[in-house]
Amino acid sequence: MSVQDDLATVQRCLDDLARSVCRLEQQLGSAGLEMRRVRTDTAHLRESVALLREAAATSASPKRPELVTIPDTPYDDSLWIDTDDEGLGARDRRAP
Repeated sequence: MSVQDDLATVQRCLDDLARSVCRLEQQLGSAGLEMRRVRTDTAHLRESVALLREAAATSASPKRPELVTIPDTPYDDSLWIDTDDEGLGARDRRAP
């Protein structure tokens, strides 16, 4: 299954959940804290799936990283003034 198929399946399940919550709310009433919590959680799930669908739509086409050209010319020696050679220490001191 593709991501879009999975998201469509989740959306259908959430629609079924929302209808079931609505029927429960009609039978049990909407005054209880538990019913409000279930209704709010259902709404949050719908928002989260909508965000996932947007993210999946933007990431569907893989983006190629920007290529950086590295020149073949040698670096300027002034870049290495006052630097330590790895493992050897500073130029004016002895190695341990």
